[in-house]
Amino acid sequence: MRAISKLILIGAGIFVLSVSKLQAQVDPHFSQYYMYPSWLNPALTGVFDGDYRVTGIYRSQWGNITNPFSTPGVSVDFNGNNTINYGGSVMQQTAGNGGYTYLTAYANIAYTGVRFGVNGNQRVVFGLQAGIVQRRFNPNKMQWGSQWDPTMGYNPNLPADILSRTNASAFDAGAGVLYFDAQPGKKANIYAGFSASHLTRPDDKFSSNGTEKFPIRYTLHGGVKIAVNENFTVTPNFLYIQQRSSSEAMIGAYGQIKAPLETEFLFGLNYRIKDAISPYIGLYYKNMTLGLSYDVTSSDLSKMQKGANSFEISLSFIGRKRAKTPEVEFICPRL
Repeated sequence: MRAISKLILIGAGIFVLSVSKLQAQVDPHFSQYYMYPSWLNPALTGVFDGDYRVTGIYRSQWGNITNPFSTPGVSVDFNGNNTINYGGSVMQQTAGNGGYTYLTAYANIAYTGVRFGVNGNQRVVFGLQAGIVQRRFNPNKMQWGSQWDPTMGYNPNLPADILSRTNASAFDAGAGVLYFDAQPGKKANIYAGFSASHLTRPDDKFSSNGTEKFPIRYTLHGGVKIAVNENFTVTPNFLYIQQRSSSEAMIGAYGQIKAPLETEFLFGLNYRIKDAISPYIGLYYKNMTLGLSYDVTSSDLSKMQKGANSFEISLSFIGRKRAKTPEVEFICPRL
């Protein structure tokens, strides 16, 4: 019965991902969304203190139910140091034993020329994103209801269902806007952004009739960086995602403590409303940031399976081709 319940949960998850008539969220999500900014909002492309940034993130979830769903992502973006930033990202989610994969690959470009206020420190950035979305099924790695025997359980020798289509790719595009206060020396610096993904409404070839469209994903995010003193800042932040009738809301805060030798310690806590609590710890050292988080699930899924927790690890490196100007501090709208 335990194996059958797992199969039902896995099948339900894949079905939700595959049939967009169900009012469900299609895209994966990250608790450390602030560590993967160019996927979150193309307007965040190149918005950092440096010349280039390389970021990697990995999420593992539902390991207590079946083989973990894994979601690695990598991005690279460049600060054009004029009015144009650019970059790209690749992300892939693999379900359980690899029978289902969801891949996105995007190129981003951002326009940073809208500046106002004292020394142009009030900034508005517009971003565009374009690339492909691909989903793929591997029938050889799947277990089907027709292969379950009431007395013996799973029997791979029984005939499996036949999929009429095992992969589909489509062009995809999105856009976003970001406002942030980059004025140094302030007690509080505000930032906020909005993005819309799947604006081209790619066809969902795995829907029941093959004519459904990917739902647009709307993302609203923001926060305020508060300087408690010279060595300690706190950043309350929020995230809200709406995709068709499915929504996700997250609130939280993280702190940064400066230490000697270009080192900073980071810690925080996010709460995904009605779903999970996600504590976070991190270390910044010489332009490199390592982050770890663990989702403690509080939803009914955790109660059904005695825990359905997830973890994430991220690593970000910011490089410079020239020496940093010490007298001007750049206030970045993220970690």
